Amino acid sequence: MILVTGGGTGGHLYPGLATARALRELGQAVTYVGAEGGLEEKVLPTSGLPYRLIPAGKLSREALRPKEGLKVLHGLWEARKVLRELKPKAVLSTVGYAGFPLAFMAQRMGIPTVIHEQNAQLGLAARWLAGGASAIGLSVPIELNAPWSAKAQVVGLPVREEKHDARAAKIALGLEPEKPLIFVLGGSQGSLELNQNLPERLKPLLGEYQVLHQSGPRWETQMQAQYATWPGYTVRGYLDTALAFSAAEFAITRAGAATLAEAAYHRVPLLAVPLPAEMDGGAQWANARFYADIGAAYMLERGWEHFQTSIAPLLEPSVRQKLRDTIAQLSPAGAAYRLARMVLEASFQGNGREVTG
Repeated sequence: MILVTGGGTGGHLYPGLATARALRELGQAVTYVGAEGGLEEKVLPTSGLPYRLIPAGKLSREALRPKEGLKVLHGLWEARKVLRELKPKAVLSTVGYAGFPLAFMAQRMGIPTVIHEQNAQLGLAARWLAGGASAIGLSVPIELNAPWSAKAQVVGLPVREEKHDARAAKIALGLEPEKPLIFVLGGSQGSLELNQNLPERLKPLLGEYQVLHQSGPRWETQMQAQYATWPGYTVRGYLDTALAFSAAEFAITRAGAATLAEAAYHRVPLLAVPLPAEMDGGAQWANARFYADIGAAYMLERGWEHFQTSIAPLLEPSVRQKLRDTIAQLSPAGAAYRLARMVLEASFQGNGREVTG
C-alpha cells in the first residue's frame, strides 16, 4: 500500500492524482489522503481511487492562527490513525498545507516519504518536510543546500496527459471552431483580479479572436450576466483544462506551477500574471520569472497599465511559434511515472522497517 497526499487546491491535488494513477498502473495499491474542505472533497469521490479525508490547518508564514493551529494538531492525530491502520510502505506528498499532516507523521513513524515541490522555490511545508524526506521530486531545477540536493531529482510536474484536436476541442466547448481562442485561467478557483481586469482589455480583440474565461464558480453567474451581450466572450465557472488548452491559440493565466506545466504540455504560448508575492511567499513570481527568463512565456510584472505592451508580442504569429518551441522543452510528459518510480525506489529502500508510533 502506498499513500498519496496533497490537495486543498488543484495545483496540489491534480499532480497527486496523476501520480496515484501511475502507481496503480505499475501494480501498486494506492489510497489518496486529502484535506477536509479542500477541492478533493468534490474530486475524489469520482476519481476511482480509495480515499480518506483528514483535517488540515493552513500554515502561515507571518502569524500564528490559533484555529488553524488546532486543525494542524487534529490533522496530525488523524494522520497517525490512518498510518497505523493502513501501514503503507511509502508516502508521497505534493506538500502544501493539505499534504503536510500525513507526511510529517509518516516521517515520525519511520515510513519512507517522498515530497514533490511544484514551484520554482520550496514552499513552507516542503522546507519543513525536506530534511526527513527519503527523496525530493522537483518540477524545475531549484538550487538547494547540500543535504537536500543530494536526494533531489527534477522529474517535472505530473499533469493529465490528454490532448485533443484544436477544432474538435472548440466544438466540444461550444465555441466557434475556426476562430482563434484566447484562454483565460485564474487557477482552479478563479481569480478576482483577472476577472476584474481582463474583459474590458480583451474586448478590442473580439473581432479577430474569441475568449474563453474560467471565472471560478464563485463569480460565474455574475460574469455570465455581465458579458452575455459580448459575442465571442464565453464565461465558465470551471472547465476541462485539457480541452481548453488544446483549443487555445494562447492563454493568459495565473502562474501556479500546475497551470504553467499544463501549458507546457500543450505547447500553449502564454502571458503569466502571478499572484502578489505577499499572498504566496513569492512562489508564483518565481514560477513566472523562470518561464520568462528562458523565453517560454511573457510575464505581467509592472501592473495592469502595462497590459497592452505585455500582450502585444502574443498577437504576432511568429512570436507565438517561438514561444511554442521553447515552452515545449519544459513539457512534463512522463512526469507522473518518473515520480511514481521515485516513490517505489524509496519504498524498496525502506523495506523491512517496522512502523513505529
